[in-house]
Amino acid sequence: MTLVTYDQVEVGEQLPNRSFPITRADLVRYAGASGDFNPIHWNARFAIGVGLPDIIAHGMFTMATAARLVTDWVGDPGAVVDYSVRFTKPVVVPDDEGGAMLNVEGVVAEKLEGNLVRVDLTARSGDDKVLGMARATVRLS
Repeated sequence: MTLVTYDQVEVGEQLPNRSFPITRADLVRYAGASGDFNPIHWNARFAIGVGLPDIIAHGMFTMATAARLVTDWVGDPGAVVDYSVRFTKPVVVPDDEGGAMLNVEGVVAEKLEGNLVRVDLTARSGDDKVLGMARATVRLS
């Protein structure tokens, strides 16, 4: 567990980039845990029928996966005091062994009072930016 302190971080500091694979099996597990059984997340015929390119990952699953960059960096998920995103594009999850890849980058954008820092995230799947205005506020020691 890495312990990042407020005094150690600087505005502009890059967090270590991470890539997270997302498979259809992940979507099945998430549907069971969340209760979100919308067929766009498990039925390709339905997803394509409503105009999607294929099955897509749940937005909240994508959001939570991207947040792992911050929680892994700070070493404590409880240190995240605020997190918000705008969904810009879906993560399309193909029916193969590899699935999709969510590539996440982060930068310390601002140091705030009370040992808080704002981390801005960029999340991409393939060439698509899938989250916009992704920001986490984290309390550091």
